[in-house]
Amino acid sequence: MARSFSAAEIAYLDSQRLGRLATVSRDRTPQVMPVGFRYNRELGTIDVGGHGMGGTKKYADVAREGRAAIVVDDVLPPWRPRGIEVRGRAEALPTGGEQFGQGWSPELIRIWPERVRAWGLES
Repeated sequence: MARSFSAAEIAYLDSQRLGRLATVSRDRTPQVMPVGFRYNRELGTIDVGGHGMGGTKKYADVAREGRAAIVVDDVLPPWRPRGIEVRGRAEALPTGGEQFGQGWSPELIRIWPERVRAWGLES
């Protein structure tokens, strides 16, 4: 079941550009990599792009497993951690990555949120 983001969660996602994508390897071990991402307002998804995306392990993992998670977080001074974790169904798509800008690969990972956990986003 897809889960929508709150206004505070969307505002936070819009303010950030780097996240950590977790996928499951063929041998069932986890992999976590820093990635560029965007909140897709039209679909309510998290879209992950990169350079050479179609040839990456994370892209192959998502194509095979159909699941992924992403964590986006930061720390405001003096010590105010905040962030969001999104888990869900994921797709490895051959197009769409161009939205990230010139030089980005056409391939894209799209995460459909099923579980969202946020912290520190309140004013």
